[in-house]
Amino acid sequence: MSRRTRLAVVPARRIMIGRALALCAVAVVLAIVLVLLGLPLGMVCGLVLKSTFGTVFGLENLALYMTPLLMTGAAVWLALRAGLWNIGAEGQFLAGATAAAAVGLFAPLPAPVALPVAMLASLVAGGAWSAVPAAGRAWLGVSEIITTLLLNFIATYLVYYLVTGPWADHVTDAQVSSQRMMLALPSVYSVVHWGGPVALALVVALGALLKRSRFGYELSLCGSNPDSARYAGIRVAPRLFTALVASGALAGLGGMMEVLGTVHRLQGGLAHGYGYLGIVVALLARQSAYALIPAAFLMAVILNTGIVLQTLQVSASSVLAITGLLVFAVAVSDELAAYVRLETKS
Repeated sequence: MSRRTRLAVVPARRIMIGRALALCAVAVVLAIVLVLLGLPLGMVCGLVLKSTFGTVFGLENLALYMTPLLMTGAAVWLALRAGLWNIGAEGQFLAGATAAAAVGLFAPLPAPVALPVAMLASLVAGGAWSAVPAAGRAWLGVSEIITTLLLNFIATYLVYYLVTGPWADHVTDAQVSSQRMMLALPSVYSVVHWGGPVALALVVALGALLKRSRFGYELSLCGSNPDSARYAGIRVAPRLFTALVASGALAGLGGMMEVLGTVHRLQGGLAHGYGYLGIVVALLARQSAYALIPAAFLMAVILNTGIVLQTLQVSASSVLAITGLLVFAVAVSDELAAYVRLETKS
């Protein structure tokens, strides 16, 4: 006879195999949908591959997509290490972008000074935007899921107010936008800016810091077993507060990279759902900060695929559908990978 039992620690190999099968299943479902829509499967695949990997424009798009996804993914991942759900990376991203835009629009500083000031402003704004939910969760037990989520809407409407009111573009009369800023992140190649390499370096540094530092160990213990952490003499509430504020600061820095590196103006819809997609990136990465990099790359490919599908008259909601299906498939595969069959004597 045999029975199934759940593993306390799932080997990485089982996770990887399960996720590979999940990706294959998603690809099969997507192929069936495309066929039902009357689109030649070979033509669509060829167009997606060529547009994403076969042109300089496609590769540049991947790099520009990956930068904010890495930052919001790292933000959510950091909070998850402390057992917290930061659903507010979207709002923190916008807060950081707004602070950086304020420096770019109104601070009469030379670029070598203005860029560090804008970076610092975005870190402070993103951290401050998450400080109230962090304090509520750490010392009052208020669910950070609700508070961080609600602050997203406030940040969104604040940006719309600014770009249609006091910060509106009166030079070119661009709709729902501030005027273009002269302050910009330096370019690495063409439109690809230094935000990308900085985001990669921050993710690697974050992984190394939490893996090898006392703070990282204490943060993980607070997230996995707060009672044991308290028994060990660790002050849990300050650790939770610090983790969520630092999470917001990372998302805010991502907003600065987007507004000064890619868009060059504050505008409505600036976040493009990066805060919510960061949750997907963090979930795909699981326990490894380094896995944020391939996870962000995968999401960037999906976003680029969505643009290609839109040129074929497929709804823009296809990206959300693909993302939702991917998360569902990965969640199922991760759960199934945790179970093994044991042979028992009858």
